[in-house]
Amino acid sequence: MRLTRPMLAPAALAAVLALTGCGADGDGGAAVPETATGSLEHLAAEAKCAPDMQTDADTIRQALCGKGDEKYVLATFATDRGQREWINTAKDYGGYYLVGRKWVAVGHEDVVADLRGRLGGTLEQGVQHGGGHDAGHSGGHGEHAAHGG
Repeated sequence: MRLTRPMLAPAALAAVLALTGCGADGDGGAAVPETATGSLEHLAAEAKCAPDMQTDADTIRQALCGKGDEKYVLATFATDRGQREWINTAKDYGGYYLVGRKWVAVGHEDVVADLRGRLGGTLEQGVQHGGGHDAGHSGGHGEHAAHGG
């Protein structure tokens, strides 16, 4: 048993580095706090938001926060699986996602990056659609493992 515990620590560290490496921009990463947890109201208070409730169901609670260009959606989920299914579906519409345990904030890139300084979490990006010269695949699904940053 003693041999497995020392082996788990390096494996866990490698997994953490692999997961965080893609989302880190290198400019201010040290200022990211531990990821917040709690109810929608608690997270909204941490984010200094007066939540405007849009959905209050058993599986998801969702509110609008902010004003104008600073507006974002804050949602909490009853289960990790429900959260991941929601995010995977929502990412098809593009956008930027700040993800914590059983919660997500969705908004403009700069808004969620600012929220990360208050709530912690991991930044994720939805699918980028049309318009650019790189939009040559009309039916492509897949995620881009390497992205510029």
